Amino acid sequence: SDHMENIYGYLMKYTNLVTGWQYRFFVLNNDAGLLEYFVNEQSRHLKPRGTLQLAGAVISPSDEDSHTFTVNAASGEQYKLRATDAKERQHWVSRLQICTQHHTEAIGKNNPPLKSRSFSLASQGSANSPGAQRRPSQNAVSFFNVGHHRLPTGKRVPIVQPDHLVDVREMMSQAEGQQRDLIRSIECLPASGHLTSLDQDLLMLKATSMATMNCLNDCFHILQLQHASQQKGSLPAGTTISWLEPKISLANHFKNGAAQNFPAEINKPASVREEQSIAEPCQLTREPEEINPDEELEDICDDKEDDLGAVEEQRSVILHLLSQLKLGMDLTRVVLPTFILEKRSLLEMYADFMSHPDLFVAITNGGSAEERMIRFVEYYLTSFHEGRKGAIAKKPYNPIIGETFHCSWRMPKSEVAADAGTSSSAHSLSEQVTLPKDPEGQAEPDYYTVKFVAEQVSHHPPVSGFYAECVERKMCVNAHVWTKSKFLGMSIGVTMVGEGVLHLLEHGEEYTFSLPCAYARSILTVPWVELGGKVNINCAKTGYSASITFHTKPFYGGKLHRVTGEVKQNMTNTLVCRVQGEWNSVLEFTYSNGETKYVDLTKLSVTRKRVRPLEKQGPFESRRLWQHVTESLRDGDIDKATEHKRALEERQRNEERLRAETETPWSTKYFLKDGDGWVYHKPLWKTVSAAQTQQTDNN
Repeated sequence: SDHMENIYGYLMKYTNLVTGWQYRFFVLNNDAGLLEYFVNEQSRHLKPRGTLQLAGAVISPSDEDSHTFTVNAASGEQYKLRATDAKERQHWVSRLQICTQHHTEAIGKNNPPLKSRSFSLASQGSANSPGAQRRPSQNAVSFFNVGHHRLPTGKRVPIVQPDHLVDVREMMSQAEGQQRDLIRSIECLPASGHLTSLDQDLLMLKATSMATMNCLNDCFHILQLQHASQQKGSLPAGTTISWLEPKISLANHFKNGAAQNFPAEINKPASVREEQSIAEPCQLTREPEEINPDEELEDICDDKEDDLGAVEEQRSVILHLLSQLKLGMDLTRVVLPTFILEKRSLLEMYADFMSHPDLFVAITNGGSAEERMIRFVEYYLTSFHEGRKGAIAKKPYNPIIGETFHCSWRMPKSEVAADAGTSSSAHSLSEQVTLPKDPEGQAEPDYYTVKFVAEQVSHHPPVSGFYAECVERKMCVNAHVWTKSKFLGMSIGVTMVGEGVLHLLEHGEEYTFSLPCAYARSILTVPWVELGGKVNINCAKTGYSASITFHTKPFYGGKLHRVTGEVKQNMTNTLVCRVQGEWNSVLEFTYSNGETKYVDLTKLSVTRKRVRPLEKQGPFESRRLWQHVTESLRDGDIDKATEHKRALEERQRNEERLRAETETPWSTKYFLKDGDGWVYHKPLWKTVSAAQTQQTDNN
């Protein structure tokens, strides 16, 4: 083919964080199916500095910009390259893809399907490589020499008896051990050569064997339920048997080339046994707890997530995970590897969106409905930058059901923006209605306090509720969010389903708002976060609304993290403010009077939240609940962090199973179901309404 000519030229190659990008001379050798590079064109006659086999490789244009692309070899090695422009990138990507397809198809023609392939994993202990031991006379059975156990054919009984359940459990334990041995044997294969641990057939075998064991465990649990019902006489009315979570975590297989240990209960660290033995949340007190802000201390924790080491070291793990996912697949029930986790819970991430409480409190100080809507839009757009910890896209802990997070912020009243033109009527409600004062009659502090509480109210689907209030300014916000994540190929998309409502009680106004989608891009290289989608903010009373669009980067050209928006008065269809810029950099606000204001988010002051010390937190408060996972991640001990995380998740599954079997409904602590949403049990609008009623009665 005329498209199979050899090509060569200079490209930039990303080496590491220290060295960065370097110019190298690349040569595509179509005949050999190799991509080679040299220091420069003059050294082309010398030995290449690096070589990639293109058979089985994946060539991926990056969505970071229009110049970058990656070459992911079947061995797990990767080149991140950058051309001078989009046209040159397309030229290299097209030629590399043609060469890759040609040599991949050639290997497929020269190698029969797996069922007729002949090699043995039983000889892994020998010094010779599996490729050197392949013999035509061997069949597929000798390759998978893991043994098979058959159920006794002479014993057939109509009802499963307890002793037979014990026998089944023993056989399943043996099968699980053999399945783990099989996984280890595959993963111990060399990273390069004719047969590798990333062989497509072997990856499929790993996935199907794991799925089979999961299915068998589900069936065994159904047998246990049936046996329990036979003991009682019949199943309770309304009982349903649902499929359970996977019993074999993907994380168990995420250490390519390393033997996994499965210690007995007695060998587990005390902290893991403690996590597994904490009483079920519904057995603890589920009464709402009033948190005293005076017990909270300014947070000194500063866990930035800029470390690329774990992501780069575990690229083979990511490739293995991707081999088991399908486009559009729901990731809610997929156990993701621990090294991609942030050192905080999702509930705490929602709190970090409130890191500019001075802007939040200043909303109600707006002298007109128009100004209050604009101030809310300004606050809304500045909240996302601090909600992200660092530039690397990592995932916060999935909160377990019943998990809570509490914090507060204090800011001097002098630092909160006021409105010089505020009319007396704007605060008429504030003057007429006074909330109950402190019984000790203490002097009013010179600072405002914003209190925050979040709770995981549902596990499937995963729904979080959060609430924040400033009593002094008579304003609060209530929201519920259902996070739906999907696999999108080289990206992961998270849709934030739900709604929030901001209540400005001094003005009798409610502002409803939604949240944008989030995307983790370039998950095979340096993952980064992008927001996308259209959100709306509406105030029915005043008729003002805002439409905000978070733009995802187009394939060619364009800026990252771009956001645009408009604020309108719906009744007159008047545009009162226009917004443009980047949600993590600089925002430009243009007002109807012609004035323009720039907000540099990187220089915006951040108010540290105040959190109770761990020893004063309840067992299901986020930081105490995840403390051992967080400590292990800080120490760089991924295996230990995985063990602690697995213990928490297993305990949650056991509790969920027990509630299903005993038909015990889950009871939330701080939030109540309200239609399709969730509302804080003691919102400020109820307190103010009660105070108004009491004053009316007294008069």
